[in-house]
Amino acid sequence: MTQISDLLAANAGYAAARANVADGRPSRHLAVVTCMDARIDVFAVLGLHLGEALVIRNAGGRVTDDVLRSLALASHVLGVDTVVVMQHTKCGLAGVTDAELRQLTGADLGFFSIDDHAAALREDVDLLTTTAYLRPLAEIAGFVYDVESGELDDVVRWARS
Repeated sequence: MTQISDLLAANAGYAAARANVADGRPSRHLAVVTCMDARIDVFAVLGLHLGEALVIRNAGGRVTDDVLRSLALASHVLGVDTVVVMQHTKCGLAGVTDAELRQLTGADLGFFSIDDHAAALREDVDLLTTTAYLRPLAEIAGFVYDVESGELDDVVRWARS
């Protein structure tokens, strides 16, 4: 059986027993920006349930143009007023440069590598707070998730005054 066949078989069981959330707007008015790393179970880490938050994932959990696009829609169309940016320890973007990643991948892209999680989170939170079209956001936090202990480090917080 192939990976795809396994996924389709698992889906049959899921579809029969799933919880149906009717509204696409997150009930906690929350969006979480985090890394695509398979070790992060976002809902479990933050004590969330289906339908409570939007989850936006990318390499490194960085605020990129596509994250800004998603948050523009989330805040203006889906009622999001709170954002958590959550990076993690042992990230593949930590300790490497964009130049090294371009050479490794052959892709001429900005990879948003991470030298220092606290500095990267402050930079990303600052970008969110100074982006005019994200004015509906009232509260933003930056966390680092420890993939070994499961604990969060509360690095930066911002609230609209």
